[in-house]
Amino acid sequence: MYRPQLKVVDCTIRDGGLMNDSHFPFDMVKNVFRHLAASGVDMVELGYRNSKKMFDPKKYGIWRFTEDDDIKRVIEGIDYNCEIAVMQDAHKAFAADLGPKENSPVDVVRVATYVADVDKAINLANNALEKGYRATINIMAISHTIERELEEALQQIEEETNVFAVYIVDSFGSLYSEDVDYYIEKFKKYIKKSEIGIHCHNQQQLAYANTIEAIIKNANYVDGTLYGLGRGAGNCPLELLMGFLKNPKFNLVPVLEAISSEIMPLEKEIFWGYSVPYMLSGKLNIHPKEALRIHALEDDDPDKYDYVGLYRKLGEI
Repeated sequence: MYRPQLKVVDCTIRDGGLMNDSHFPFDMVKNVFRHLAASGVDMVELGYRNSKKMFDPKKYGIWRFTEDDDIKRVIEGIDYNCEIAVMQDAHKAFAADLGPKENSPVDVVRVATYVADVDKAINLANNALEKGYRATINIMAISHTIERELEEALQQIEEETNVFAVYIVDSFGSLYSEDVDYYIEKFKKYIKKSEIGIHCHNQQQLAYANTIEAIIKNANYVDGTLYGLGRGAGNCPLELLMGFLKNPKFNLVPVLEAISSEIMPLEKEIFWGYSVPYMLSGKLNIHPKEALRIHALEDDDPDKYDYVGLYRKLGEI
């Protein structure tokens, strides 16, 4: 599907960093960016710009903070036309964490928020806009929102900020296509100045399908990651998304090269992708933290593959 206003955002380093506390080697990030720049994606999110007051730099890697000097080193010597983004969590970042755009290689600040923190998100987004950046607001855990509170938050975003996109985030990978339809219509009812975006997780192997559904319903900002790398079951695979869109500006070859050289070796260190524990968390519309704990167990631990026991523990039977 070719639509000029449709933009593809890669979140590999940012979302994938949730699986290794953002400890990606610098050379790996530079190589990923080089390949993504050659692929024609519209935006590359290189990490979080969160506060060192919230995250201990001794525990977390540099991509949890993604400072301007580190980004400059990443992009040095690379010819690129994509925008560079960072993400701020509304409840884990401060306005002071972001300097003026004139001194920064960052183009876009994506502010992630729960509905309860929408005031903080608007403040951070407006701070970014005032400093010369473009900004989005991404509403996490959409499947856990109370309808009235979501409507109030969307109305507030529409009235109080000029972000260019507002995102539906399926944090728990629990949405089906009819849910995507519902939320896009809900967002469109309140959001008039901004585009609608979608960020899907893959607990039920629906991230790709749900992203396609969002595109059909005219969401114009869509997220993906190389080989689906992301928290838990991961995200919509970028390579599938680019193949579906058939936009002549996209080049799948550098994406495949990046997966081969930079992403596949990570399977020796971290696990992401479909599994029964992640499937259960998506089915039950809950945070995947228990599934993450199960996957961290040793193979000889009796709880590792006790899926019925896990199902009971999670409360369904």
